[in-house]
Amino acid sequence: MRISMLAPFGIRPKGTLAARMLPLAQALARRGHSAEIVAPPVHNPEDAGTCVDHGGVPVIHVAAPRLPGPAGAVQQTLALLRAALVFQPDVVHLFKPKGYSGLAALLAQMVLPALPLVVDMDDWEGPGGWNDLLPYPAVAKHMFAWQERDLPRRAAAVTVASRTLETLALSFGVASDRIFYLPNGVTYAQRSTFNIQRSTFNLLLYTRFWELDIHEVVAALAGIASRRPEARLIVVGKGERGEERELLRLAGRAGLAEMIDYRGWLAPEAIPAVLALADVALAPMQDTLINRARGLAKLLELMGAGLPIVASRVGQAAEYLEDGASGFLVPPGDPGALAVAVLRLLNDEVLRSRLGAGARVAATRYAWDTLALTAERAYRRARV
Repeated sequence: MRISMLAPFGIRPKGTLAARMLPLAQALARRGHSAEIVAPPVHNPEDAGTCVDHGGVPVIHVAAPRLPGPAGAVQQTLALLRAALVFQPDVVHLFKPKGYSGLAALLAQMVLPALPLVVDMDDWEGPGGWNDLLPYPAVAKHMFAWQERDLPRRAAAVTVASRTLETLALSFGVASDRIFYLPNGVTYAQRSTFNIQRSTFNLLLYTRFWELDIHEVVAALAGIASRRPEARLIVVGKGERGEERELLRLAGRAGLAEMIDYRGWLAPEAIPAVLALADVALAPMQDTLINRARGLAKLLELMGAGLPIVASRVGQAAEYLEDGASGFLVPPGDPGALAVAVLRLLNDEVLRSRLGAGARVAATRYAWDTLALTAERAYRRARV
């Protein structure tokens, strides 16, 4: 098959294209299909008008619109549609039912009603989701909320990254035989074995901050430091609204400033070296709709690296991890439980090794070459 994938934004710096679309497209290419990714240069205008091959998959960033306002939106939508249709696809796969790419997919249905459309839902965008987290204009929020509900209903098939999104798609009126559970996949990262001669233990928090309660993290750190003062927390990531500064401020006020090693946002190629430093990974989350709907690509990355993980029992975390076998699952909003689970791991090297190995084995179920089979089933359903 020939598959045109429509992206909501460019390959940098957001994660959807690099962590979900691209590895899926590459897996499909390995299985003999032809796939292309078409993206607007949103967030990365320097890539506008380029086409770069990424492991057998051309990633096309269309030209930026020359006109301002609504006219520019029309121009960008038409550019995406033209680039997708030039490929002469057998199916169009829209990733995130929102924005310019969502409008291009809708227009494609009008122009070529026989061309099958598959819609991918990998996050919750509307009320309680990204519309509340990001400062979109009111008109954009209204449009995104409408697209999120309307486009899956129009699609011939829908792929979903989480069980929560599966339930939501059903609530939109999408028939169950048109919904395909396609969780995020894992790319394995190499990391060193545990060094029991080390004088410190390294915890890792790999985060975008908005998904967690900073006060919960600091309270848990205080409990950990009281028992294992040699523990350090490596923090990788940057918040949408400078939440990392609040973490450092609260940690300083609690006398924990020396405990935190803040690395900021790191390029993907720098992540494996940081994973190699970690003894235990933390994945705390608040129990919110957006967290229940997420595909948790970072959690799968930690699992693929063979790290023992303590995660909040929210959404996909309970789907990916088995408590006591491939990680520890703790109640959300309970810093005491988070601290106790971390201390259990810090105090038991054998347990760390067992849970890390269990996480790596569990991650094998989410290899992209396996998940590509689900995408193929969705495409076949869409072409019926």
